[in-house]
Amino acid sequence: MTRRSILIAGSATAGALLVPAASAVAAPVVSGNRITIGSGETYELAATTRVSRLTIAEGGRIVAPDGHSLTLTVDGVETGQLLTETGGTATLVEPGTYRGDVVLTVTARNEVTYQTLTFPFRQALYVDGDGVVRDKSVLAAVVGGRLTDSFARNVSITSTGECFDGVYVRDAAYTLNRPTISLTGNGRSDFAGYGAAVVGAGASTRLVLDGARITNKGVVRTAVIADDGADVVVKNSFIRCRNGVLPADYQATVETPYMQSVPWMLGLDGNVRSTNLLGKDSTATYLGSIVFSETWGALSVEGGSGLKLTAVNSHVGNTGAYGYGTYAIGDAVVRVLGCRFDVGSYATIIAGPAAVVHYGDSTPAVVAALNTELGLGLSSAELADLPARNTVVNSGHFGYMFFGAGTLTLDGGTVVNSERATFLNKGQQTAITVDGAKGARLNPRDGVILQMIELDDPGPVNVDGKMMNVGVYTEPTGDPAKDASFDVTAAHAADSAATFSSIALKGDFYNGVRKGKNMVLTFEDATVEGVISASRTRHRVDTIDSSAFYELGIVTNTVRPAVNNGVVVRLNSGSAWTVTGTSYLTALTVAADAAVKAPSGKSLVMTVDGTETALTAGNTYTGAITLTVA
Repeated sequence: MTRRSILIAGSATAGALLVPAASAVAAPVVSGNRITIGSGETYELAATTRVSRLTIAEGGRIVAPDGHSLTLTVDGVETGQLLTETGGTATLVEPGTYRGDVVLTVTARNEVTYQTLTFPFRQALYVDGDGVVRDKSVLAAVVGGRLTDSFARNVSITSTGECFDGVYVRDAAYTLNRPTISLTGNGRSDFAGYGAAVVGAGASTRLVLDGARITNKGVVRTAVIADDGADVVVKNSFIRCRNGVLPADYQATVETPYMQSVPWMLGLDGNVRSTNLLGKDSTATYLGSIVFSETWGALSVEGGSGLKLTAVNSHVGNTGAYGYGTYAIGDAVVRVLGCRFDVGSYATIIAGPAAVVHYGDSTPAVVAALNTELGLGLSSAELADLPARNTVVNSGHFGYMFFGAGTLTLDGGTVVNSERATFLNKGQQTAITVDGAKGARLNPRDGVILQMIELDDPGPVNVDGKMMNVGVYTEPTGDPAKDASFDVTAAHAADSAATFSSIALKGDFYNGVRKGKNMVLTFEDATVEGVISASRTRHRVDTIDSSAFYELGIVTNTVRPAVNNGVVVRLNSGSAWTVTGTSYLTALTVAADAAVKAPSGKSLVMTVDGTETALTAGNTYTGAITLTVA
């Protein structure tokens, strides 16, 4: 295919023939630059056509030939296209009258398969290794600016129809400089990118967005997707996505080919996340950018393997009451450096089973290393212009939620401000490290630093062979049965482990799980003031369904001796614990230069297996340990 290096946006072939399909009963009315299609008529448009008015009566249809797609633009805006059914993939131009610069663009179909479904993508701009593919691009929807085979500058793409993509790049190097993209109306799948503003796909793709402004509104009308090994870099950009209105007959499901809303069992609501990272070995990096979703999530990672999500010196969050900043699943590596997070529910949801998450500072050395590792292509001047910043998290709910196993590191000058517990662990294996040597601080408003609870996700329910989000969580009654085979005094690989070093902590730590999970806390040259204890937890309400999703994770604690929920505390060199209330442990190690004490003016009593025991530095104690402040 021969292409010019400079393409003129908005070109179309005027006056192309309109060929009736075999099912048509009469020809359309064509008068000058006007086309009228009657009720019951189906017409096949053979080539791109420009007219001044298009009228489609109820029951009328206009379609493209087999293997092709049809897109309607009016005055440069994609419009009129709607899904033919909820959960389906096909779209049609809805009946009505369209006036202005009406272009009906026929393109070769861009079919993208995700699991069991194939989605017939339509996009304003399709780019492959040879450059812009005119046969797959709706250039009538690309307005202004300059468009070449290697970059687009100052172009504008607007859509008010459903399931129309802005830019789709497959196995190509391409740069979008200062694009303005606005998509209003529902998408269909943010796992495939059907209805997204920008999609980069393929292991040979390097897609750079610099100075982009993307504002979407609609169900799964995602802004940026990196998939199938693509490398996507977003710099100096503004991204915001707002929820749409779900189809009246949509049924919430965890089956990803059909999912169009967040599973409420995460304690969230919403139907659009701003970005998504998928596939194998894909990377997405956000530099000096603003990325917000209304609810659900801002920077998401969903499935796949070898995924790397990085945010540097960016402002990330949710404009609504619920939502997360980042999501980490599988073996994803998520790095947040020098950012500000203003989130509704969680800075990060860690869904495991081997996710690695790091919140820290954007120091020159760290950013330079990322530039090399991720091949960001930042020049020396760009690196010099990136100021070193610490990360600040402001959460209206929890700091971090472990929905699966994972590793979390907070260091540098990271500050986490949350209304509820800094760390919410729903019965998962964790490795949390907080290094306060450079000023990291944890500020939970409810006074709980680490809260462990049993997983309160009721899970989906099989309804006629489909996994639907109609489960109900019911608070367990009675005490858990003691598991004699589980050692509550030892540290196990599958336990919830957390290490705090060179930091002053004020807050409580509770292990409220019911079966086989210890809380293992290590303090290195750190001070902690609060309660550390096994507990019995209770939600504010006994039954939680989708109407009360926000109640998930919110519990009260009643301290009591451990059953299957041991509490192992290690106070290493230079550490001190000021016990502010009765605490039940199963193992306590106090280094020779560490201390356990009561608040000023009070005394501390320790019993081990019911016997009062002197608490002496340099010793380890195991058993049913009770610390009481008098």
